[in-house]
Amino acid sequence: MKVLEDLYYGNINPYEKFFNRKSEYAKLAKIITENEEKITAFLNALPNSEEEQHLFSQMINAHSEITQFSEFVRFMEGFRLGASIMLETFVLPQQSVIRDIY
Repeated sequence: MKVLEDLYYGNINPYEKFFNRKSEYAKLAKIITENEEKITAFLNALPNSEEEQHLFSQMINAHSEITQFSEFVRFMEGFRLGASIMLETFVLPQQSVIRDIY
């Protein structure tokens, strides 16, 4: 029960092992962050750009929320698939594949 115990106490965090810092994902994430910072600085430098700053901030926040939601849905589907495999393997009545062939 070590895994369940670690999960219960918060010792398992899949996000810590999410990606390699030198991966293509990390490179793309860096580009997004750098461009977001550049656009924010550009908008901050413009006079009377409060509305544009607000719209950009809303867009970034909405994109972040939808990404988190999508990740959660994929996590849940993966968890359900794993649970279904465990259920099929250990709980459902055992059938002999060889016996069913003959």
